[in-house]
Amino acid sequence: MLLLPGGGEGLDNMAPLQKALSRSDRVCSYDRLGEGKSDKPASDSLQTVNDAGVLLTKLLDHLAGDRPVVLAGHSLGGYLAARYTPDHTDRVKGLVLLDATVPHLTRDMNRTVPADVTGPAAQLRDGAIAANEGQNPERFVIADGPVHSAGDLPVEILKHESQYAEVPEYGPALETMWAKGQQEWQQLSTDAEVTTAKGSGHYIHTDRPDLALKAVQNVTARATKAAH
Repeated sequence: MLLLPGGGEGLDNMAPLQKALSRSDRVCSYDRLGEGKSDKPASDSLQTVNDAGVLLTKLLDHLAGDRPVVLAGHSLGGYLAARYTPDHTDRVKGLVLLDATVPHLTRDMNRTVPADVTGPAAQLRDGAIAANEGQNPERFVIADGPVHSAGDLPVEILKHESQYAEVPEYGPALETMWAKGQQEWQQLSTDAEVTTAKGSGHYIHTDRPDLALKAVQNVTARATKAAH
């Protein structure tokens, strides 16, 4: 299996989960361009999901060859895994999304926090949209787009319980927006399930490592069973 950390996070962020999983499975993680100890992306260009997918394919070729893999990604890493999987079901046999960036974040942020709003809510909205446009360490464009089907492979989607307490006026609306986005990811598979990780914020694998571990192990077991 391969772990994909969120944006702005090196692979160390998911190291405890990797260590726990390694007791029973072969598990790897990596720093994408611009993250951790990897090279920086070119300063005069932006990365797309296709660029990231090409690198991920090369990595999987090197690490796994033609063996099946399970992808588990947090936040931006979950977004990448979700965009990659439908076109690579020949090798990706299971998927875990840990509070993955939602499929239409720019659209939904603009709908949820009006343009004339000021203060913390506006800063949250503008920061998210700027990051989506490539103002992030990976210079990665987090584009809105429909969710494509990956058939019937096992997919576990964990969402946070509370993330927007710092913007109480728009917090409930933002929570609803995020929950609907997680439900959109259900369209990835006819065998996809969304679960709220009780007691967690955005970093589910840190706040509720037990639930993150259980989700990955469950998907791995289901993928293994389907292969036999």
